[in-house]
Amino acid sequence: MLNSLKNLTFSSGRTAIVTTLLSILLAPAALAGQPRDGQIMFQEAASPVMERIDGFHDGLLILITVISALVLLLLLIVIFRFNRRANPTPSTNSHNTLLEVVWTFIPALILVVTFLFSFDLLRYIEQVPEDADVTIKATGYQWYWGYSYPDEFGDEEFTAVMLEEDELAEDAFGDPQPRLLATDFDVVVPVNKTIRMQITAADVIHSWAIPAFGVKMDGVPGRLNETWFKATKEGMFYGQCSELCGIKHAFMPIAVRVVSEAEYQQWVSEQKAEFGIADDKNDDGVRGGGSLALLSVN
Repeated sequence: MLNSLKNLTFSSGRTAIVTTLLSILLAPAALAGQPRDGQIMFQEAASPVMERIDGFHDGLLILITVISALVLLLLLIVIFRFNRRANPTPSTNSHNTLLEVVWTFIPALILVVTFLFSFDLLRYIEQVPEDADVTIKATGYQWYWGYSYPDEFGDEEFTAVMLEEDELAEDAFGDPQPRLLATDFDVVVPVNKTIRMQITAADVIHSWAIPAFGVKMDGVPGRLNETWFKATKEGMFYGQCSELCGIKHAFMPIAVRVVSEAEYQQWVSEQKAEFGIADDKNDDGVRGGGSLALLSVN
């Protein structure tokens, strides 16, 4: 009996270990566009901006690892070679001009190279393409987001409120909606198209951020900030307000649904038909209805 229990415990433990390893290996594919348990690196890149951020990060990680290893090696040499026992008669030298020039010039050169790469990346991030395919305006409220598509729906605004735990179901791709990240309206964008984001706020400072896209821009009341992204993968991508904005700051998620161009055009047509939005985009008014409530922007 005892041996049977031991075998059962061992078998259950081995199954748990295998299940855990499989979940870790399969998690990046299943949870693309959102954080996962045990994650220590960035989310998988889904835009050219995030790909360049990843490359810059990885290059710096290699650089600082080499520097740290070199400093550790020098410390170990000093500790073991020049201690009192190994080196009872210390050197009387106090200066070395060549050494001092080298240890000043090399760090300065490293900083200059890092500066050049980082500013090139910043320029790429901040330079919003003029020929954007879709323009979306995101307005932060306490504590939800409002979205308008000026080129498609004029001044009409969709509201996106976080789903409560008992409201969670499957997303548009058939995957379970994540807790504290899913909203009752998904920002729908076409894949491989340049999206211009205009960010503002109606009350306090908010921040619109999607880690997988490498996007983070503050929304400031009375100001209109711009950023951009080009999603290279279809699927659901999640983010959150990244600026302290009050008691419910942690409950202000962002959900972006990336679809094909054909699916995007179909979605636009469905919204126009469902809510009676005229082609001239001058149909103002208040329209409501579940997760796709439309409000006119003042």
